[in-house]
Amino acid sequence: MATRIREKAKVRKETADKRPRATARYVRISSRKVKIVIDLIRGKQVDEALAILMYTPKAAAPVVEKLLLSAIANAENNLSPGPTLKRYVARSRGSASPMLKRTSHITVVLDQK
Repeated sequence: MATRIREKAKVRKETADKRPRATARYVRISSRKVKIVIDLIRGKQVDEALAILMYTPKAAAPVVEKLLLSAIANAENNLSPGPTLKRYVARSRGSASPMLKRTSHITVVLDQK
């Protein structure tokens, strides 16, 4: 049984994506808002993407810029929603309403162009 596990691990290692990547997890910005910034830079050259991010007035821009600098290039961007923090806000007459604080996982994968 251990042989099969070793063989599976070897195959997984051989087929693994060798491109460098950078990931930011549990970012306290909604994935909907991050998607706007990610779509601006997807497929762009590195210097062009950094210039766009530098002048983008969105809360997600500095986070993505830092991630892009960490990765040094931009080829494939993945975004997925992280866990939602559930909080409650007091309302009138003693009731409460849910407040959903959303998080994001952002992945930047490098490639040669």
